[in-house]
Amino acid sequence: MRWDHLADDTNPARGTANPALFGTEAVTTRTFDTPEFRGITFHEVRARSIVNQVPGASRMPFEWTVNPYRGCTHACVYCFARKTHSYLDLDTGLGFDSQIVVKINAPELLRRQLGSRQWHGAHIAMGTNVDCYQRAEGRYRLMPGIIAALRDHANPFSILTKGTLILRDLELLRQAAEVTEVGISVSVGFLDDELWRTVEPGTPSPERRLDVVRTLGDHGIGCGVLMAPVIPFLGDRPEQLRATVQAIAAAGATSVTPLVLHLRPGAREWFMQWLAEHHPRLVPRYERMYAAGAYAPTWYQRRITRQVHELATEFGIGPSDRGAARRVTVPAPAAAPAEAADPTQLTLL
Repeated sequence: MRWDHLADDTNPARGTANPALFGTEAVTTRTFDTPEFRGITFHEVRARSIVNQVPGASRMPFEWTVNPYRGCTHACVYCFARKTHSYLDLDTGLGFDSQIVVKINAPELLRRQLGSRQWHGAHIAMGTNVDCYQRAEGRYRLMPGIIAALRDHANPFSILTKGTLILRDLELLRQAAEVTEVGISVSVGFLDDELWRTVEPGTPSPERRLDVVRTLGDHGIGCGVLMAPVIPFLGDRPEQLRATVQAIAAAGATSVTPLVLHLRPGAREWFMQWLAEHHPRLVPRYERMYAAGAYAPTWYQRRITRQVHELATEFGIGPSDRGAARRVTVPAPAAAPAEAADPTQLTLL
């Protein structure tokens, strides 16, 4: 692994320094001989910053993110974040799935940055690069400290996840929702069991993720669903879309937002290798569909979006409003019941 270019690069003659993510002396590598972590290497680092600004050219509707991990044991073959591992000279395939960078000081660093005079309380999105509730979180427990810091500074935030571990932090999320805007969204792109086992092998099943949506709703925390990715020719048949949206509605989701598979460099190569192994007949169709770049043709994206929105209306849920924020409602105490206000919605992606 190459850490050198992430360390301080100070030139005394110039009197300048390139800011580093962390220094080489701060890296501790560990492995754990337990079934859930077998074959996985963790690189514990002390980060120099934790609040990241999204590049201006990004399509994302938020400006700031927090990512306590790099690499992800969910091992989704389409994950766009795979390219980030190449910056460490790590493989964007198996290396991304099994070499996990853990920013062990993320909670304390975030608390310090939120308290800075330069920080003005902008919305922070989490889970938009790799999942902050992947298996590593069960051991390192970074999210409780992160959520507590955001709660204590009344800083608005959102979380996108495929992980059921978010339910561990249910009470913290409720506390945060009392003082700031909180948005939770779970990613469920399809229900097909065989497709899930091969394309998202390290994740909880789609049914378990929908149980998370249901449980959050039962505790007064509204949860949207990012229906992503919709995988062309494998998860986009009308009956598949209908079954997925119907299940999302049955789980009590507050919104559903479809997102068609996109294949950026790093992810594209790994996904196409998977496709050639599992669905070789589809390789020419994908080469044509994604010939122009990382995204499916606009006509196709619009067709999927229209179909999902029509199904959402049929089953009583609406698409996310990309311009609005949603307050997570918390049940009023039994001793002092209050009439709940109609919630608005928050878009994560």
